[in-house]
Amino acid sequence: MERIKFKTFLVLFIFLGLSNLSNSQNHQKNEKEKWVQLFNGKDLKDWHIKIKGHPLNDNYKNTFRVVNGVMQVNYDEYNGAFDTSYGHIFYKKVFSNYILRLQYRFTGEQIKDGADWAKRNSGVMIHCQEPESMELNQNFPVSIEVQLLGGLDNGERPTGNLCTPGTHVVINGKLVTKHCINSSSKTYNGDQWVNLEILVRNDSIISHKINGETVITYNKPQIGGAVENVNDKVWKSKEGKSLKKGYISLQSESHPVEFRKIEILELD
Repeated sequence: MERIKFKTFLVLFIFLGLSNLSNSQNHQKNEKEKWVQLFNGKDLKDWHIKIKGHPLNDNYKNTFRVVNGVMQVNYDEYNGAFDTSYGHIFYKKVFSNYILRLQYRFTGEQIKDGADWAKRNSGVMIHCQEPESMELNQNFPVSIEVQLLGGLDNGERPTGNLCTPGTHVVINGKLVTKHCINSSSKTYNGDQWVNLEILVRNDSIISHKINGETVITYNKPQIGGAVENVNDKVWKSKEGKSLKKGYISLQSESHPVEFRKIEILELD
């Protein structure tokens, strides 16, 4: 009987010890993981805006704004005329090795003269060229785009895809020059919030997660391909150059979208 009690006590002691060790390790992990909020939920401090046809930091028609703690892309002041005014809002700092997390959702209706392909369409651009180097009428920065798509209530439409404005990548050992590659994600209809996580290891590996599931992975991002509305000679001379770092930006492409909980963990 005493031996049984001793064994029970020993098992309980080991269990509690392992639990405390696990809690300690988790605590240490949380202490080491210093997530930094890129968006303060109050204003657009530390972000720079570039909208096609307008100089840097001209927030044309109040496209980017903060409402109720979320960053909105809104076109209610455009008077129904988008006129290919593609825009991007850049965080102020260059990043290379990191995990980026945020939540996004599409809202309302697309502005009337927006392109068909841009309905419920936005993106997170990584390894971006610096906003100061964008030309006045340039549509998109040279970058890797994590394309965000909302469902159209009819058929499948994955999100967290890969698009490559002025860039190429390697997938399964082969150079990919196709502009957009679909991910394996589910389709998300309506105005639900969707979780996005991007792992970036300079020019070695990049992967996208949607609601906790990895949906696409690729490597060796590099400059290559056409860039719309720019002096091609500049970028042609850099073709094949590895993209190891760059700015992060969020898109405005003619459909209202909201972003929140934008945070980054820089990696060694």
